[in-house]
Amino acid sequence: MPRIRPEFTKSPYFVDEPGNWHLKDGAPKELQIELENYLNSLEDLEDPGSLNGVEIDYPYNR
Repeated sequence: MPRIRPEFTKSPYFVDEPGNWHLKDGAPKELQIELENYLNSLEDLEDPGSLNGVEIDYPYNR
């Protein structure tokens, strides 16, 4: 299943450096909030069966 590309990645303000996503100076506030919310959602480590926000399958039952 293809992943949906977040809208902020289509902006000319978006800089896609590996491990260092950020916005150029002068980016609209809405875009800054969208990027911040997206990056924060990747850090949700409280979800069982996930590693850095990526769901993984356990080869055994706990």
